[in-house]
Amino acid sequence: MQDLAIMWDWLSFAVRWLHVITAIAWIGSSFYFVALDLGLRKVPHLPAGAHGEEWQVHGGGFYHIQKYLVAPEQMPEHLTWFKWESYATWLSGAALLMIVYWAGAELYLIDSQKADLAIWQGILISAASLSIGWLVYDFLCKSGLGERPTFLMVLLFVLLVAMAWGYNQIFTGRAALLHLGAFTATIMTANVFFIIMPNQRIVVKDLQEGRTPDPKYGKIAKLRSTHNNYLTLPVLFLMLANHYPLAFATEYNWLIAALVFLMGVTIRHYFNALHARSGNPTWTWLVTVVLFICVMWLSTAPLMHDSYEESEARELTRVEQVYASADGFDEVMNIVPGRCAMCHARDPGWEGIHRAPKNILLETPADIARAARQIYLQAGVSNAMPPANVSFMEPDERTRIIRWYRNAAKDLPYGLAMSQ
Repeated sequence: MQDLAIMWDWLSFAVRWLHVITAIAWIGSSFYFVALDLGLRKVPHLPAGAHGEEWQVHGGGFYHIQKYLVAPEQMPEHLTWFKWESYATWLSGAALLMIVYWAGAELYLIDSQKADLAIWQGILISAASLSIGWLVYDFLCKSGLGERPTFLMVLLFVLLVAMAWGYNQIFTGRAALLHLGAFTATIMTANVFFIIMPNQRIVVKDLQEGRTPDPKYGKIAKLRSTHNNYLTLPVLFLMLANHYPLAFATEYNWLIAALVFLMGVTIRHYFNALHARSGNPTWTWLVTVVLFICVMWLSTAPLMHDSYEESEARELTRVEQVYASADGFDEVMNIVPGRCAMCHARDPGWEGIHRAPKNILLETPADIARAARQIYLQAGVSNAMPPANVSFMEPDERTRIIRWYRNAAKDLPYGLAMSQ
């Protein structure tokens, strides 16, 4: 029982590692094919049905690539499909969401100051919002708006901003931005699973059976692929944001997310134009810098010290009460604030730190009880904290932290211990 926190943390790490690996594979292939598609050149003597070609050099060799806008005259013997990168990224991300935010709902998902939800209600909203978002987006794409791609993109932006605001009314700031990223990523993977791949299969089947494929299927898939291209960078920001309190733990985190989506558009527009050889729109970098300055300003306007007071007023959960009453808690209270509160405080004293890292406070008994698992993992079984041991935490103090946490773990029911 006492080592469940270590096992759970390693499980989280393993799934996170898988998620990052598959995301790199998906994003890499996506960016490559967008650049390839935009860089195609129409030259004389292309094969019948070919839209363009591109010569590339990599790894000591040359590649000659030709694209058929609908399909070649004959089905090739070997065809590589790019789909598992997307599916594996979403599945591993969903597993990570369950491990971190569902199993740890009391700590990471639900903010009782925003909405007094039971754990099952928070999890239900979390899961339902992802599927509902895809249904709304898919409806818009299949309506007449599909013929007005620019206006459709604006509506998609409005939908994402509305979801950012909505999530922030219910969940913790960290969970709000993470869910917005998952919401967007669900749209992207659903585009691959429900639209792009089925349309490709229709084209392949027509080709195999001697029919001329309808070009509309490629056009539809192209629209969804374009949306995915512009959504990728904001999703990356939102997935990383849970490490930066100035992004997730501020009053205007939903506006920060909105500006990040706009930055994703400006950055991708620059590279898309560059790959298409249609110019060098350097103005996009100026716009991106201005947007980023606005993000920095929003993150500190105000710093929201009042939110700490609201957090302090929250009653301890059942699990937190066990940690606060466990044998050795008084000893830990004499250790952690002195070694850690120069950074993890409502008003940090360490130069250059304006807000407690990851929004974790370690000043009061309630603070220590709420952060028990992180203290155990970061300053007990490992020496990750304090960084470089700048406050000179002694080995004996780490031993006392371990003893206290494991004393508490003995009193926790099995299900609660797994989530903590």
